[in-house]
Parts: sequence; C-alpha cells; structure tokens
Amino acid sequence: MNGPRKRVLALVTAPAAVMAVALCAGLAGIRINTSPSLPMGLYRTTSDSTDSLIEFCPPGQYDQNSAGRGYRATGVCDDGGAPLLKPVIARPGDVVQVSEAGIAVNGNLLPHTAPRTVDSKGRRLRSWPAGRYTVAAGTVWAASSYNEYSYDSRYFGPVPTAAIRQHLRALCTLYSYETGVRSSRSR
Repeated sequence: MNGPRKRVLALVTAPAAVMAVALCAGLAGIRINTSPSLPMGLYRTTSDSTDSLIEFCPPGQYDQNSAGRGYRATGVCDDGGAPLLKPVIARPGDVVQVSEAGIAVNGNLLPHTAPRTVDSKGRRLRSWPAGRYTVAAGTVWAASSYNEYSYDSRYFGPVPTAAIRQHLRALCTLYSYETGVRSSRSR
C-alpha cells in the first residue's frame, strides 16, 4: 500500500477506533474526563451514593444555556449536551454561603469558587444569588475547587439528586484530586 492510501486509511480508521474505545469504556462503567473541571483521566461509576463525584445533567434552563454556549460537548442529556462531572461539595443539612468571595460550606470557603461575571468569551454570566442556604433534602451542591472557571453550582445552585446519572470514583488521573499532587494513579 502506498503512502497516500495509508494516510487515507489512517484518517478513516482512527476516529472509528477512538469511538469504539469510548463506547466500550462507557459500557464498562468507565468515564473519560477531558474537561478542566476535574483532573484529566479515567473515572469509574459506582453504586455508592456517598462517593463525592457525580455525573449529572444541569438543572432547568441551565442545561440549554451551557450547551448553547459550548460549555459542554455533545452528549446524552435531554438538551443534547454531555453530562457534567463535578465533586459534591454540600449535602442535605449542610449550610452553603454564596458570596463574591465564593462558596463556603459550613463556614469553610472553598478555593477557586468565586463566581465570574463573564465567561472566557466575554459573555455575561449570572451567578446564583448571594445568600445563605441550607441544603434541602433531595438536592446537593456541586462545584469544582480544582478549576476556578468551572460551570457549576456557583451559577445554577442546588442539583436535584434525581438529575444525578452516576456516582464516580477516580480510577487513574494526572492529578490526585484528594491530595492536590500530580500523579499517574488515583485511589
């Protein structure tokens, strides 16, 4: 086979191979995260609802807003966007304080959670109203203290637990979320 034919074959088969790997990973309960809200790597689904990472479709009008603005890739949510993967920062009974400084949970301000007034393209962002909230039954708050530009509860508030598609656990990442240390393997 000559050079041009090899290149055409590679261009045709490479995307198909990537899609096949992604499909098999999805069927095996493996999520591949390339978004900046969590460390890049592999996550596996669990049946343990106490695991602190969740996969969910954004609530209410925030789904179309985030998909329309390109914050999410194409996926399986009702709006055609991909689910978000975020850490749960507050559960029922916790007290969340939202302010210009960020999100505090039970009096502890979480790093990198200050809401932005504009996104990376200069479009206005409306944050969740400042105030003190007790997390209601049937909801959680999800936010990334890993990435200050994350689209999360600082903009859309509580996430209904009915919107949670999966609970996740880090399998292999480039950074340990728990310790803040770069690694090739997490828990």
